[in-house]
Amino acid sequence: MRLTDAEKAMRDGQGGEAVAAAMDLLIRYGEALGAECLVETHNVTGTVTATTPFMRDFALEKGGMDAVFSEFSLDSRKVVNIPKVKAFSSHLQLGFDPHHPQEMGLSEEMVRFYRKSEAETARLGVQILNTCTPYQVGNVPTRGEHCAWMESSAVVYCNSVLGARTNTEGRESVGAAMLTCRIPDWGFHRDEGRRGTLGIHLDIPVETVEDWGLLGYWMGDWVQERVPVITGVGQVPNLPKLKHFGAAASSSGGVEMFHLVGITPEANTREQAYGGNTPTELRHYGARERAATLERINATGKDRQVDYVMLGCPHYTIEQIWEAAQLIEGRKVNPGTALWIWTPRAIKEIATRNGYTKIIEDAGGKILTDSCSAMSRAVPPGTRVVALDSAKQAHYLPAILGVQAWFGTTAQCIDAACTGRWSAA
Repeated sequence: MRLTDAEKAMRDGQGGEAVAAAMDLLIRYGEALGAECLVETHNVTGTVTATTPFMRDFALEKGGMDAVFSEFSLDSRKVVNIPKVKAFSSHLQLGFDPHHPQEMGLSEEMVRFYRKSEAETARLGVQILNTCTPYQVGNVPTRGEHCAWMESSAVVYCNSVLGARTNTEGRESVGAAMLTCRIPDWGFHRDEGRRGTLGIHLDIPVETVEDWGLLGYWMGDWVQERVPVITGVGQVPNLPKLKHFGAAASSSGGVEMFHLVGITPEANTREQAYGGNTPTELRHYGARERAATLERINATGKDRQVDYVMLGCPHYTIEQIWEAAQLIEGRKVNPGTALWIWTPRAIKEIATRNGYTKIIEDAGGKILTDSCSAMSRAVPPGTRVVALDSAKQAHYLPAILGVQAWFGTTAQCIDAACTGRWSAA
């Protein structure tokens, strides 16, 4: 791999042991990928805290949070002193919400340890955003900017909607990028990796969040890791719709980038989206495909009595909380059903200022932050049946927790929370 003089200096230890370990990791990683060089990045998102009992015990036995970072973010068995990060870095979601320990099933000891872990993360200069949607709360890279991001739903949004450049990274590679401002130059960092390879034409209107989630789920199952170019879009989708679309596509498949012709930044025209490629295949998405996808995604739903309504995967926007508050104001959550809404801490603060948190809590719901039920494995006791407006969560939660899942609109989910039953067809 070709290295610059600055990169060679980091490799050779001029920036300290941690930086040298980071460069060693990136060189091995890049060579395994076939990358010829590294690319400079100043925007990194990832996880470095310890939110599991295993990591807590590891930290206590091996030497604190430096040991956790060394082992799990630098692939180094030797514990090295971790300096402040060089790249602007944002922390993604956690394994639990530390503000709701009872709901998460957390001990006081675990919460205290997490507080120490979070303080260490802040000392390193990592932004405590604690969300799968960093672009909602201040981390909005520009078109063409090279990033190193974890979290599949954030990666597909970053590449497709924002036009920034990142592959789906892991904890180790982003930890190394934080200390070096480098990441291997391959995949979606390069022009040739971002060009469309196959096409989808919409034969029906795709307008609601539910519509976009279903389209994304259908698309991901077919596309897998290729780059689709979508034509026939009528109404321009907003942030929540694009968020759910990409999240669904990266769940049923491995989609990291898509082009919506006339909408996303690298697809002003169909020709630009393909970038000289000839599409290998074109498929149409119509009423039949939509109906089949809805049936498939609700395949685990058998019982109509709903124990738990989970909203906020990916984390809810303030617009979505506003909508949920409108839908539930003046109503009450069924005594046998729980309503949890997940959002970033910063957005919950806005929701509280606007009175939405009070409306939802007065109805019997809760707004939680920092995690989700898939990450935390936490659901209300006795949960067997879950209602969701997230195709991504409907895909994962039954497999993770063995529950039944119903997918539908936000309004249908709020109705289920208040009546205790799934009444949608």
